[in-house]
Amino acid sequence: MIIYSPNTGNPFEEGIKYQPRSCFILTQLGGTLPPQLKSIRKRLKKELRERDIKEIDAHSLVTGRDFLEKIWRQILSVPMGIAILCKDMQSTTVANVFYEIGLLDSLGKETLVIRTKDYDIPSDFIRTEYITYGRGWASKLNQFFNNVFEQEKHYLTMSELTDNDPILSIDFLRRAYLISARREYINKAKDVFEKNRTSINRYNSFQIRNFLKS
Repeated sequence: MIIYSPNTGNPFEEGIKYQPRSCFILTQLGGTLPPQLKSIRKRLKKELRERDIKEIDAHSLVTGRDFLEKIWRQILSVPMGIAILCKDMQSTTVANVFYEIGLLDSLGKETLVIRTKDYDIPSDFIRTEYITYGRGWASKLNQFFNNVFEQEKHYLTMSELTDNDPILSIDFLRRAYLISARREYINKAKDVFEKNRTSINRYNSFQIRNFLKS
């Protein structure tokens, strides 16, 4: 559970404000937005609201600090991310979106890509699951949400099976908490930490303590 800064490559020793039951949206936010993108964002907002999932994007937080670090912090704080891609998006934005998808995957977040029919997914991302916006897309989107919420039980089970590795056990509890927002997982993590306080090194201790304060 050592987290490394994207800017320095060193262990990150600042707090992360976790945002359980939330979703980070990766897409074009500024400039002239393509009509299809506006339509998808509107429908997606509705689906998220019905699932009681908080919608977050790069404009949700103003820090006055490094922009990349802000995005990285937001991705760390959520359980899942959804990218929206369409043909008329700015090329620079598309590059940013795929970079952020890589961050989501590398940090163990549940990830989905929504694309328009005329958008071709690059070959390196063909294996990344995506859905095409159109007829029946909402049903597939809800299958994704169902799968994410089913992961909660899996992470709880894995935490119990890895109780001989306290850092891993706590991390599974953190992932379960991000999905469900259930405080009981933080309490379980506190118990694991107290039993293994002396065996957890300094860097891990900082990040674990940060989660326990959520």
